[in-house]
Formats: sequence, C-alpha cells, structure tokens
Amino acid sequence: MGLFGAGTADAQSARAQTGAQHPSAPIPVVGPGVGESIRISLGESGIQIFPLMLGAAEFGWNVDLETSHAILDRYVEFGGNAIHTADGFSGGRSEHIIGQWLRSRGLRDRTVLSVRIGSHADNPGLGSTNLVRAVEASLTRLGIERIDVIYLDATLDRDTNLEDTLATVEWLRDAGKVGTVGAFGLAPERLVEARILASAGYPRIEALDEPYNLVRREAFEGDLRLVAGAQSLAVTPSHALEHGFLSGRHRSKAHMSRGVRGEQLRGHLNRRGIRILRALDQVAAEVEAPVAAVSIAWLLAQRSVVAPIVNTFATDHVDELMQGAGIALSRTQVAELTRAGN
Repeated sequence: MGLFGAGTADAQSARAQTGAQHPSAPIPVVGPGVGESIRISLGESGIQIFPLMLGAAEFGWNVDLETSHAILDRYVEFGGNAIHTADGFSGGRSEHIIGQWLRSRGLRDRTVLSVRIGSHADNPGLGSTNLVRAVEASLTRLGIERIDVIYLDATLDRDTNLEDTLATVEWLRDAGKVGTVGAFGLAPERLVEARILASAGYPRIEALDEPYNLVRREAFEGDLRLVAGAQSLAVTPSHALEHGFLSGRHRSKAHMSRGVRGEQLRGHLNRRGIRILRALDQVAAEVEAPVAAVSIAWLLAQRSVVAPIVNTFATDHVDELMQGAGIALSRTQVAELTRAGN
C-alpha cells in the first residue's frame, strides 16, 4: 500500500529516500514541518488537507485551554492544517478555544476549519432558521468570518427537508459565511436525495463524517460506503480510535476510569476487542510504529477514506497520531487487521 493506502511510485520513492528497510515501514512524520508536504484533496472541493484532522471534542471538557492550545501548536508544528469541531462540543467552549488560538497564532489563512452544525442546544437541528442562527453563533464563538467546511449534523433532525436545508446553505455560502458542505448522520438514501438536488443546482455534499474504525464497522461498510464511493465523497471518519481503545493504552478493566468513557472502553475488552489489539500489536511491531498510528493507517487504507478525525488529550499523543499518515501498510497487514475485527 502507498502513502494513503494505495500503491504508488511516489510512495515507493519516498520510502527509498527515507532509507526504510521494511517495505511497509513508516514514512516518518516525526520532524517539525515534515507534514506540510503531505496534502490530499477533500473530495472535489479544491481544498487540500493533511490526511488527519485534529478533532476538538475534548477541548473545554476534558482538556483545558492551555493544553488545548499546546495540542493545536503541536499538530501544526508537524505540518497539520485541518481542525474539526462542532457547535455542540462542550456547549460551544471548543469553538471559543479554537478561536482564541487562531487569533493568538495568526494562522487563520493556513488552517482549514470544519464545523459540525446542528447539535447545539440553543439551535438544534437543520431547519432554516436554526441553521442560520447556529452558523452565526459558531462564527461569533470562533471569531472568524467564514467556516471552510460545514458538516450538516442530521442526528437530531433526521426528517429534515433537505431541499430547504440545502437552500439555506446556498444562501449562507453566497453570503460568504460557509464554504464546502459535508454531512454527518445522513442515511444512504438521504445522500442520494442530496445528490439529486445538487444536480438541480443546490450545493453539493462533498464530505461525509461517519463514525468508523476497526471496532465500529457495520454502519459504514454497507450501503453507506457504496454511496460514498459512487458519489466520490471524501470520507472523514470520526471516532477513529474509538474513544482511545484503538490506541492500545486501555487493556485492563480495573485501570479504566469510571463514567461513560470508562464504560465505553470496558465494553470493547471482549474476545473480539482483544483479538484486534493483538493484531495491532503485531503490525505495529512490524512497521515500528505506535498502535494508534497503525489504527489510523488502517483507516487510510480503506476506500473513500481521506482523513480520519482524531480527538486527543495530550501533545505526546499528537506525535503518535501524525505517524499514521506516513505508514504504508502492506495488503497482508490490512487484511490481517480487517480479519481480526470480523
């Protein structure tokens, strides 16, 4: 497999230049700025992003302001340029933190900012009025004039009138408030409906966020993946590490925290979950990379996947995750990991 999961001469050349011995050894993404040369298209939007989006779900919740800014600094230092948040993350505090960082660092023009809209308690759903209010509120919290990629969150409003929603998005785009359109929580048939509307002149959905990873596969690996491929959607899967389980750090129920996250992690420590971790350990040893990076590399080897969205708690986690974009897994390794989760 190549740099982003497909065998290419460029990837082979890059491996040769790094002096890697093993054919599937990682192309190191370990030095400051190295990742600035690694970019991939976000569908047909014309936007070029690093193939790992830094998620900000923990900012303002489990991660304080100072640590959040340090994580963002580290991500950008390695060459990352795509940051993802949502209007409902931490009640909007995540957006405030990112906005403060953008202003203090002066990096707005070099950052692709995506925001999932539709989950904030003040303006829930995708009805026209709430959608406009939600976008305006996010712009205010972020302190910016335009959202580069707006993901329409349909989880609270699955029966929304797509024509009305996309007409509102068109108005927001014409007003310069949003750019590329993505979707979250849209069923395959709704994506087909959206493409029909796009052929009639409405804004086209270019990206799809669907929770997907080695543990959570069923929802995506069916009609949704077929539709995404047929429509050339850029899939940017969230929950890429399944709340941290696929980082390999959580292997004992006794050492897991209490609360919702602890229950989520404990739920994966079954026969299947342990089998997946063992397969990850084996491949990680072969390519000499962290388990978390291998989990990311497996996602990037999947059809239609462009850039996983990964949330993190600490700067040293960023160091591990960024390597995932530079690992070229062999077909055998991809198959072994896939089979472990079957």
